[in-house]
Amino acid sequence: MNEFKDYKLGTELLKSIDMLKYKEPTKVQHIVIPTVLENKDIVVKSKTGSGKTAAFAIPICEKIDWEENKPQALVLTPTRELAMQVREDFFNIGRFKRLKIVSVYGKHSFTTQQKDLKQKTHVVVGTPGRVLDHLEKGTLVLDSITHLVIDEADEMLNMGFIEQVENIIKAVPRERITMLFSATLPEDIEKLSKKYMRDPNYITINEEEKAFENIEHILYEVKVNFKQQALINITITENADSCIIFCNTKQDVDDLFEKMTRLSYACERIHGGLEQEDRTSIMADFKRGYFRYLIATDVAARGIDIDNISLVINYDIPQNKESYVHRTGRTGRAGKKGKAITLLTSYEEKYLLEIEDYIGFKVTRKQLPSQEQVIDATLLFEEKMRTRAKLKKEKGTELNQEITKLHIAAGKKTKMRPVDIVGTLSNLEGMTAADIGIISVQDVSTFVEILNNKGEMVLEKLQTTPMKGRIRRVSRANEYK
Repeated sequence: MNEFKDYKLGTELLKSIDMLKYKEPTKVQHIVIPTVLENKDIVVKSKTGSGKTAAFAIPICEKIDWEENKPQALVLTPTRELAMQVREDFFNIGRFKRLKIVSVYGKHSFTTQQKDLKQKTHVVVGTPGRVLDHLEKGTLVLDSITHLVIDEADEMLNMGFIEQVENIIKAVPRERITMLFSATLPEDIEKLSKKYMRDPNYITINEEEKAFENIEHILYEVKVNFKQQALINITITENADSCIIFCNTKQDVDDLFEKMTRLSYACERIHGGLEQEDRTSIMADFKRGYFRYLIATDVAARGIDIDNISLVINYDIPQNKESYVHRTGRTGRAGKKGKAITLLTSYEEKYLLEIEDYIGFKVTRKQLPSQEQVIDATLLFEEKMRTRAKLKKEKGTELNQEITKLHIAAGKKTKMRPVDIVGTLSNLEGMTAADIGIISVQDVSTFVEILNNKGEMVLEKLQTTPMKGRIRRVSRANEYK
């Protein structure tokens, strides 16, 4: 099966897959999609950047019964960033099937999530702690779950979430399809799979290929008091278009951010001490290319789906060998070449030995750039610093071109229901139920997506068409404040 249409997917899914520019299935998609469509449990060991989110999202979206109001799929992720990324991927893939995807995670309004979950919801993506919060308060019902995904299982283990994951597994129906994805398969993860899964298919992707085949790994030995300057020199000689710099602590991130900001770098920082809203905004701006350098803790090692990060720098060598895999896996994605540079001080050699034993090869040691090399590279570096980067299109941009999101100034407090919206829209000349996308009824507002380039026509007609007995104020959603 060399094309997605070979999997006998519905036309709505094939349309979104095509518009998302998914060409041929990746190796993990080639194996996982038909396996899930055949209702088999799977344990997948697959490196980051292999296309695994689409591998499970596509067959789950295909299996979802739109008419069912309760969640049919639950995806567990270790971090908020990854939950948002997976939710976005599901949303884009299921866009024309009109699937409602809700993400739940900490540091975000519980009440808002509760209101979302009260409405028709097909897929829930969340972190274990917040999912348990909703279960305990009765705001999340799992008795209709047919598909359970445990994503980044090894990171769940590292973060101490396995007990929470087990409690959630016990709350979902026994008759279900379970999928476990992990970049590594430590013993505790294998025990989990054997305990809660039914004769799962074990799938290892790219085992026969050389690890990190698209990534050049380089190591520079540095003295502690020269570390910041060494980093600056490296950024000048590398002159990357897009770069993530990883630190082990929030303090190191803040110190480095302050240093690079003083030197007029187009940079931002992200760590667990920032408000979730700020982290989300920074990640979105980095994806678009508003700045070239992101300084981060391991919170950014997962859930960043950006195809063209050309350089990853480990300012601090990770003290966890799995973290090296996930950090460096941010580059060399989607078949592109990448480079991973690690700075090593004299007392960190033990961490390097553990990492090299784990990844199966020695990281190439090189001499730091000489002063002459830095001087020679400075002119081009400064020229790029002065040049505004070309902004990248967000994933799903093409999908949005034929979809208009409308805001209706009426909601639950005025007894507005999705059926009222569907009834009104379906009676408009030129409209069918297939042209109506996701409807979200809130307290005093309703948002509805109009598909197939019919948004302008519907917006115009609703200015004079009553809904539930009276004319309502209707506008484009992005115009509504």
